[in-house]
Amino acid sequence: MDRNFIPVNLRDADAYYELWQATPRRSLDYTLANLWGWQEFYGLEWQFADRLCWIRQTRPEPRFWAPIGDWNAVNWRPLLPAAGGTTGLEFIRVPEALVHIWRKELPDLVETGEERGQWEYLYRQEELATLAGNRFHKKRNHYNSFIKAYGEPDYRGVTDAMVEDVLGVQDDWCQWHECDNSPSLLAENEAINRVLTRWDAFRGLTGASLYVDGRMIAFSVGERLDDESLGVHFEKGLSGYKGVYQAMNCEFARHAGAGLRWINRAQDLDEEGLRQAKMTYLPADFLRKYRVRVRPA
Repeated sequence: MDRNFIPVNLRDADAYYELWQATPRRSLDYTLANLWGWQEFYGLEWQFADRLCWIRQTRPEPRFWAPIGDWNAVNWRPLLPAAGGTTGLEFIRVPEALVHIWRKELPDLVETGEERGQWEYLYRQEELATLAGNRFHKKRNHYNSFIKAYGEPDYRGVTDAMVEDVLGVQDDWCQWHECDNSPSLLAENEAINRVLTRWDAFRGLTGASLYVDGRMIAFSVGERLDDESLGVHFEKGLSGYKGVYQAMNCEFARHAGAGLRWINRAQDLDEEGLRQAKMTYLPADFLRKYRVRVRPA
């Protein structure tokens, strides 16, 4: 694809949000906060053309992500083969809804492969907010243990003035988990710091925290994805507080997710421990994503 890509930046936020709002299926991966947070780690670049935002990563090797915009208003048949030239195009993290469109419009040129590690976990808001029923009794027990030890959760929404405290919790968490010795944790720490230090640059970003004895011990950061979904970008709790993650998860779903249908808690990246943890909350569905190759015409 012969295009003039530039690094993902915040100067073009308005242009990106306009296309994001027109995107039929909004994945947590493609929020501006996520693109900005992970921009340096993946070397993310974009280009605005064809009424779309084309996205590619340059690290550890070049890969295109799905384009953002109104997929139903694009004439894909001439566009994708022309963009791919004589070698074709390869995409990763392509939401299932766009895969269906491409298969319909280019059935002879599209090859797909499953990317299970990129599937985003979708939970019913009511279930995470109440932990009701026998299916959630273990989670509810952890939540009740938190209340027994520390009282009713001291839940507070994150304001601009509290961002430094959130970064302090993240720093404490990172020291405890020795982020310096883990490339993945170090990369996540950088993403969290990039997003939080530019908190005001993102539309719809919301955060919450839990306090015990006047000290912030946990936080969640998320954003509204559409009329039905709240996405959760980051969630951290300090060690030594029993049930802190169950309490933070439940309270954030209850308050920040009020009136919504779904809580999107991102992917597991094929990490077995993370997959098991996400499955214990009993996802109701997934936002499935695929690898796609568009062959030359």
